Amino acid sequence: MVTLADSRSDRYYDTDRAGDQRNPFQRDRDRILYTSAFRRLAWVTQVVSSWEGEPFHNRLTHTLEVAQIGRRLAEKLSHEQPQIAAEIGGVDPEVVEAAALAHDLGHPPFGHAAERELDELMRGAGVADGFEGNAQTFRVLTKLAVRSSDFPGLNLCRATLNAVLKYPWHRQTFPERRQQKWGAYGAESDEFEWVRGSEPRDTRKCAEAELMDFADDIAYAIHDVEDFYRAGLIPLDRLVRYDEEVDKFLEGAFTSLQKSSQTLPYEKSDCRDAFQELLGAFPIPEPYEGNRQQRANLRSMTAGFIGRYVNAISLDVPAVQTDPFVQIRDYAKIEIFVFKQLTWHYVIDNVALASQQYGQRRIIRELFKIFVDACESGQLDIFPPSYRELLDLPHNSTKDSRLRIVADLLSGMTEQQAISMHQRLTGVSLGTVMNAIVR
Repeated sequence: MVTLADSRSDRYYDTDRAGDQRNPFQRDRDRILYTSAFRRLAWVTQVVSSWEGEPFHNRLTHTLEVAQIGRRLAEKLSHEQPQIAAEIGGVDPEVVEAAALAHDLGHPPFGHAAERELDELMRGAGVADGFEGNAQTFRVLTKLAVRSSDFPGLNLCRATLNAVLKYPWHRQTFPERRQQKWGAYGAESDEFEWVRGSEPRDTRKCAEAELMDFADDIAYAIHDVEDFYRAGLIPLDRLVRYDEEVDKFLEGAFTSLQKSSQTLPYEKSDCRDAFQELLGAFPIPEPYEGNRQQRANLRSMTAGFIGRYVNAISLDVPAVQTDPFVQIRDYAKIEIFVFKQLTWHYVIDNVALASQQYGQRRIIRELFKIFVDACESGQLDIFPPSYRELLDLPHNSTKDSRLRIVADLLSGMTEQQAISMHQRLTGVSLGTVMNAIVR
């Protein structure tokens, strides 16, 4: 892996304009913040849809919290261990924050249900790379986002792009990981190799990517539990008071994990012990009603846990190449795992959500077929103008390239845009000629 010493602030294209009072990584942060891809996240599901009527996190609010936590993690380590930070390639708060702001840009509408559907559709159509939200994020940053007519993408610094790579490998590099995640498609292999250097089988992410990833885990684990306790879906009050509810939760969570063939990282007894410690910190004696004391208690609880996990890390120079740069205390890892299982057990595995996801996957599946058929028949007028421009480029004349552009279009929509486009193209609700389509 490239050590990114003097090359950290290099950009892929040297046609970028001269700098200003900001350093290169601050400019990267600002470029990401002002993209339409970033604004789109306000209308993309985190766990449940934004139109449910409750103030649930969406992808945008989640992303902002990941950025805040990631910056604080980096500030702590760069202040406490500056020599080690420099030795392992750098820990810059601006880089971590920029990567956190970018980390979900490739996330499609309707969450992971649509991500799985798009992957199946792409592979079924013969595209070996399939679809993956993290790889799509790298594609957005390097190819799809528009900042200048002089180059594709945002032309971010090498360090920022490296910090975005939570899974720094191609799908085809490791066929044994086909059902797992990966960080870049083959179409972006040149940019990927420029970021990572000449060692394609080095799969260790950089320290800044580790911090962004940990910040993502913290935000997802804590704030989703907060959301669904407030909504009455996660019964923290019953878990605090009744051992039977704890037993039911742990049994259900581990049964679901075993059915999904996931490797269980912890024993159930260890999770029970960790959960009992968590429960002791929950000032949750009754169901949430929204009174002032409950709101204050809940805010104090979430802030306390974030502080607990921010202080659970340190940097280390790895003894072997496979070891991480960021050391996370065992208690933090298992507690975050248990927090995540609360959301999976009480919300994600809920039948009501499963029925919603069935309909969402159908929307993606039918839109995919419509746009692929349009490509094959030459009816490109149903594509938004920017995508017609891409389809008209000579290097996008191959089947794989055109299928990838269809996936770009669908994954770049908001959920409302996907629903409206589906209704219009299937004749369910034609709208009017004054209705804008995807811009």
